[in-house]
Formats: sequence, C-alpha cells, structure tokens
Amino acid sequence: MSDNKVDTNEKKITTIEETIETTGFTIMTVVGDSMMPLLRQGIDTVKIVPAPKKLKKYDVPLYKKPSGQYVLHRIVKVNEDGYMTCGDNRFFYEFVPFDWVIGVADKFYIGEKEVSTEDPDYKKYVKEVRRAFWPRKILRKAKKTFSK
Repeated sequence: MSDNKVDTNEKKITTIEETIETTGFTIMTVVGDSMMPLLRQGIDTVKIVPAPKKLKKYDVPLYKKPSGQYVLHRIVKVNEDGYMTCGDNRFFYEFVPFDWVIGVADKFYIGEKEVSTEDPDYKKYVKEVRRAFWPRKILRKAKKTFSK
C-alpha cells in the first residue's frame, strides 16, 4: 500500500482571479495583437499582480468583461467611475469600470528579456506609442479612403 495520500478537499485554482489572490501574481502568454508591437501573440508573456485601489494613466490592467473575456489594454485616461483603455495597436477606446479590473501588469517578458513597468526605456516607449496614436489613426483613415 502506498503512503501517498490525496487530499480531496484541497482547493483547486481554476481562475485567473483565484491564482492572483492565492499566489500574488500570475504569468500569462499574450493572446491577440492589440498590444503589438510591445507584446507578440503566443510569444511574449506578462506578469499580472493585484491592482492597487486606483490605477494611473499608462498602467496596463487585466480586466474581465461581463462576457467573460479577459483584456489587457493600456489606460489612456482615468475617470471618476472607471478607466478609458486602448490597446497599443488599436484605434478605439473602451470604458472599463473599476470593478472589472483583476490585476495590473508588473513585468513583461519579451522573448528572453524581462522588462519592468518602471524601466526608463519602457516608459519612453509608452510615451512614444501614445504620442503616435493620432497620426497613426489619421494615416489609417487616409489609406482606407484613398484605396477605394
């Protein structure tokens, strides 16, 4: 007879929310292209930690929509009742109520490189990608208009 015992009452971690609550973080592989060029689908990963009470502009929260879909986008504006977010590779804003937020990105693993959200080069990238938002949007619209 084996001495190994299985505790059938042991709680199984089944959701991202439970993982963050239990371990203090989760590391996830990026799905989708909305945060390109920073994060590449299926290649790069992100470390999500519990969010402080209130996030700030340019933080990257992980939030869960009522549909159950998880989204990782950048905060572009903080409102009284939530955040306006946008993927780095998107041209539309989405309103996110505070209570949708599950956690916030703390580190990115881009290939083999670990990048902290406090890294000066990362902060420079964020400013550049946000500064380029409107010129990219206008260029995209012009391309659509003149390619007809």
